[in-house]
Amino acid sequence: MFIWIQTLADWLVYKAMNMSQSSKLGSALNFFIYDIIKIFILLAVIIFVITFIRSFFPPEKTRKILAANKGSTFFAHVLAALLGIVTPFCSCSAVPLFIGFVEAGVPLGVTFSYLIAAPMVNEIALVMLYGLFGLKVALIYIISGEIIAIVAGFILGKMGLEKYVADYVYQIKAAGNLELTEPTLKARLEESFYFTGSLIKKIWIYVVIGIAIGGFMHGWIPADALAQYAGKNNPFAVLVAVIIGIPLYSNAAGIIPLVSELTRTGVTMGTALAFMMSVTALSLPEMILLKQVLKPRLLGIFIGIVGIGILFTGYLFNFIL
Repeated sequence: MFIWIQTLADWLVYKAMNMSQSSKLGSALNFFIYDIIKIFILLAVIIFVITFIRSFFPPEKTRKILAANKGSTFFAHVLAALLGIVTPFCSCSAVPLFIGFVEAGVPLGVTFSYLIAAPMVNEIALVMLYGLFGLKVALIYIISGEIIAIVAGFILGKMGLEKYVADYVYQIKAAGNLELTEPTLKARLEESFYFTGSLIKKIWIYVVIGIAIGGFMHGWIPADALAQYAGKNNPFAVLVAVIIGIPLYSNAAGIIPLVSELTRTGVTMGTALAFMMSVTALSLPEMILLKQVLKPRLLGIFIGIVGIGILFTGYLFNFIL
């Protein structure tokens, strides 16, 4: 499908720029041009389709569904984690969503299952992982992310941590049962087109940076170069990857090109997935925003439980893959 892109990249680098195919700079630049075109085409198509599908699951509808299942049962956690995949989410929406769920009477643990799954299991990243690595890796990504969200939310719900939620959250009165109007097909398509453009404008720099780093690694770092540091034989590889990933801020789509190159240079898939999950689920901006509604102790417990879940997932899949 993308043979023409490779042909174009080869012509630009090796013909128009007259670079040698064996040069490190030529290899890096060829990789960068190829991936820039391919990734942005994939992003535009995938975001548009996913946004259209997500238009049937707005946050308000998600809140009503979860509010109808107020019992903090295991099914409620599973439902919250599944809804986290298909509903729109970004770091800036974490606080209003959290407040809205609390207003609607959704248990704290169930709310956390949603808030963990929504950024961690990114549907755009899921489709791109499937295209780059195949069905097995895509399934590992979605299943592991959902399990972390369900188990972490269940544990948090059983710990009785409601007193560590900011006091003002419980003082806000719910807006009541708002009637949701179903948009027309034209409105859904127009919104999907607008959202695709606006999202790409927001994340393009992270995608370019990710591809640029990947291009550098492709040109200057040989295959298996990182295996001795981040391979299966290093027991601290996953831990280091998570520690590095937490303070970073990027969209999952921007991390995937880097994940692809990390695996090429010898980083195990479990370590690479743990790195990506730490960036998306425990990003510093999201933690800063959640601090507005969570007291420090609860925020620390939340980070600790999710971090342990990501570490366990990384080590588990390094073992089985």
